[in-house]
Amino acid sequence: MRAARFHRFGGPEVLQIDEVAWPAPTRDELLIRVHASSINGTDLNLRSGGLGVLMTGQLPFTPGFDVAGEVIACGPQATSFRPGDRVYSLLGHRGGGAAEYVTVRQARVGPAPDITDLVMSAAVPLSGLTALQALRAEGRLQPGRKGQRVLVYGASGGIGTFAVQLARILGAHVTGVARPAKLDYVRALGVDDVLSTEELDWTRTTSPWDVILDTPPMLSFDQVRPALGTHGTLVSVRGLPTRLSDAAAMLGRKGPYFAAVRTAERGSDLAFLSRLINSGELKIPVDRVFPLSEIQEAHRYAEGPEVCGKVVVSMLDSA
Repeated sequence: MRAARFHRFGGPEVLQIDEVAWPAPTRDELLIRVHASSINGTDLNLRSGGLGVLMTGQLPFTPGFDVAGEVIACGPQATSFRPGDRVYSLLGHRGGGAAEYVTVRQARVGPAPDITDLVMSAAVPLSGLTALQALRAEGRLQPGRKGQRVLVYGASGGIGTFAVQLARILGAHVTGVARPAKLDYVRALGVDDVLSTEELDWTRTTSPWDVILDTPPMLSFDQVRPALGTHGTLVSVRGLPTRLSDAAAMLGRKGPYFAAVRTAERGSDLAFLSRLINSGELKIPVDRVFPLSEIQEAHRYAEGPEVCGKVVVSMLDSA
């Protein structure tokens, strides 16, 4: 089968299409024929060498942490799905989504949305799960609770576009923050307010936020603390705090605090997202779709400033 891989770190030009061995499902794994994967910040960082220490001994590496496709075969202990099922999944830390076939444990798999094709569905898993878990688990948003206020920093990005929609679905008043050129796009997602990154002043907030979700991630707890409510939370999509003040705020749990989301590959959450998509409440924000043969161009575009939402890589050109 064909897979996109990089054998060394660098720019998009280090990506190449290789012939690799087919995976085989064991235990409770599913063999999925991949229709598409998507590009996330993790893919770009890994390929460029920004996470080099974590990549020791893992080259060549196949990027892609989202997949959507069709179940082809099941391991002997797999009971939740069967061949022919349309599914999507968030893969583990080893990636592998930018390939024609992958194997995934069934607990990490959810039924793909019925109302859209599998290429579009590939945009959902990592960004959608991160946004959902950041808001519900770390931000502690409660459906139907009145008066909840959420600010999404980086509202035009992959995680941000899902987060502003999910926060609204959970009943919050939502403010989206983005670059000036992308504010119209963010408005179209259904936010209550928009703020430009150039005009945002954390010290001049008249109504504090219960949750500030930092999706790039770029913010510090000390920076945003004046804008948080009494029990407000700065939620970062970076899995661990990188500043002492953030770590102290995470441990304190008194007054405003800091939380870091570590996205879980949870099939039940994917099923929840599918229900929202099928009902029309949640839109899939795809910017562009590239074929696997143009994986270099896809990464180059994903690194650019024009992107709003997700960049998807389709495997169908290699079928």
